[in-house]
Amino acid sequence: MEQRTESDFLGSKQVPADALYGIHALRARENFPDFTPFHTEWYQAMGLVKQACYLTASSYFRAIRQKYGKETPPVRIISEEVLETLTFVAAELASSKYAGHFIVPAVSGGAGTSINMNVNEIIANASLLKLGQKPGDYSFIDPTEDANIFQSTNDVVPTALKVAVMFLLNELETAINELRSGFELLEGRYRDSLRVAYTQMQEAVPSSYGKLFSNYSDALSRDWWRVSKCFERIKVVNLGGSAIGTSVAVPRFFVMEVVQQLQHLTKLPLTRGENLTDTTSNLDAFVEVHAILKAHAVNLEKIVNDLRLLASDIGGAGINLSQQQVGSSIMPGKVNPVIPEFVISSSHQVYANDSLISGLCAQGCLDLNAYLPLIGHAMIQSLKLMIGSCRTMLENMVKGIEVNTEASYERLLHSPAITTALSPYIGYHKASEVAKLMKSSGRSILEVNAELNFIPEDKLTELLKPANLLKSGYSVNDL
Repeated sequence: MEQRTESDFLGSKQVPADALYGIHALRARENFPDFTPFHTEWYQAMGLVKQACYLTASSYFRAIRQKYGKETPPVRIISEEVLETLTFVAAELASSKYAGHFIVPAVSGGAGTSINMNVNEIIANASLLKLGQKPGDYSFIDPTEDANIFQSTNDVVPTALKVAVMFLLNELETAINELRSGFELLEGRYRDSLRVAYTQMQEAVPSSYGKLFSNYSDALSRDWWRVSKCFERIKVVNLGGSAIGTSVAVPRFFVMEVVQQLQHLTKLPLTRGENLTDTTSNLDAFVEVHAILKAHAVNLEKIVNDLRLLASDIGGAGINLSQQQVGSSIMPGKVNPVIPEFVISSSHQVYANDSLISGLCAQGCLDLNAYLPLIGHAMIQSLKLMIGSCRTMLENMVKGIEVNTEASYERLLHSPAITTALSPYIGYHKASEVAKLMKSSGRSILEVNAELNFIPEDKLTELLKPANLLKSGYSVNDL
């Protein structure tokens, strides 16, 4: 394979001649033996951030040219042709082009420098090809001097992460709301379908499937509201802050304009931090946002745990979940609750990520956090798992849920739990006597009451109607 030689202040390395990556990415690949791929969403966001930087730099250089005219300006100026090409290639990155040349793994050291330099190398070398040059001809376009103009890893990489997170939060918000709507439909459909409610996995009192599904719908409404508030925290970026947020070696014009340019490109409500050193050194916003993802994961796990129990052979098949996969290679006809199992697995990955993100954000030292690559990877992973969980729950579980209404009602009539509804009319002790006889004989409340004659048959029939069992409390007139 034909090779080219690239050098840095540590020495030289051979790089494949047609590779768009360079020596910095190659060193990272060799130094960080991780095979977890870098998230595409972060890579695409890096393209958007670079594009904003080049467009802002172009405006700055045009202003410099106008000011100095034919005089030699006091700053190095990149030609319009090169900047236009860099901008075009950055836009291609934003659509995932050249992703095969991004070779830095998800887990890396160096606070994201390898991420930034791999992207710089791709942009520089792809631009060289478009201008008729060979990859590695950095005398014409340099990854650091040109592709990284007015930038630092420490403002570009975290800003790109926040852009990627905001796009995913938009997706998650939609996915949660659609799942909530799915449960809302079930709530309306089974509003009066009676069931036995359980406390501590024991039969407790009468309820309905409508009430059960309303629990899930309301919990998801809270999740949706909390996720919608995440944007307030994650929208503050440090782009233009350079190495530690002091904007050293960056034109003030660039500092003031670049975030607005990124707003325009992404259509996201991004804002420049009022204190860029704070925005650079402290990553507590990621801790806060991920905590909300954890709360959502808790709700999803609770929901699917309930549903798989109610649909299980142990639970008496109160509901039916749609059959998605053959469940066994040896047991004929077995179908497993694979969607709940996927969601539970995903939720526990989110819990693990929450601990990781909290710990590594606390590891930020003085003016920078060196662990941004893994923090960002875990954040994006959690978002994608929650988006995927909501979508597969809706499409492959919730839409196919069917309630065994007749069997559930019959089970309620034979459950001692139904006697709680009699307490206001016949008292706790007589109701307990009914419950005990129901349990020992296996007969329904109608049959046991016919023997004990504690309450008139027509009154009992009236009490057992869904409207009476499900209404909020009772009045003196009811008695």
